[in-house]
Amino acid sequence: MKKNHTVIKLSDVWKIYKMGEINVNALSGLDLDVQHGEFIAIMGPSGSGKSTAMNLVGCLDLPSKGNIWLEDKNIAHMHESSLAQIRGRKIGFVFQKFNLLGTLTALENVMLPMIFQGASAEKRKKRATELLSLVGLGDRINHKPSEMSGGQQQRVAIARALANDPEVILADEPTGNLDSKSGDIIINFLKDLHEKENKTIIVVTHDQNIAEHAEKIYHLRDGKILSIEKGRKHKR
Repeated sequence: MKKNHTVIKLSDVWKIYKMGEINVNALSGLDLDVQHGEFIAIMGPSGSGKSTAMNLVGCLDLPSKGNIWLEDKNIAHMHESSLAQIRGRKIGFVFQKFNLLGTLTALENVMLPMIFQGASAEKRKKRATELLSLVGLGDRINHKPSEMSGGQQQRVAIARALANDPEVILADEPTGNLDSKSGDIIINFLKDLHEKENKTIIVVTHDQNIAEHAEKIYHLRDGKILSIEKGRKHKR
């Protein structure tokens, strides 16, 4: 699939929270068009709407107003069960706090998303083993999160994000809880997924080291896109 195919599109999207008698606009008419194979970063200060934008781009939440298209379907008013099925096939999530289940091994954590897509136990185990080897953890498949470093846990999270071979990887502050060495490893994984696997990468981050690898950096303020610039690695 080539670029110029829209994967996720937000059109005049608003997210309004009611705080007593006051309406608070977390997003105010956000427009965003993510093309297949793009690497984009979303940046902004605290309170700019980054987290809200991530939840809506990732179809984890629905807008108060506006439209969101995923897989050519307007999901703005879709029931959660239908949304979860599309989201599970289309998007892989990597979170700052890893969100691994502490009672499960690395292998079991990576297998988990495939259960909801109906994959057989044999297929789940085979793919999870391959993915953990891909991220350099082939010798840690039976370890639980408490037995791994932060960098290793984030690599398990990346393997889990790839479990259903999604078109989009959405990463929320993926280096936020890591030391610089581990952070560089995660950045290189994301860069390889973009360049070698042609994955669409969307990163919500404060980390300029990640953002400079993005093709586009969207700067948010007060729930709106303030500016769009090219990442340093893509400037000419």
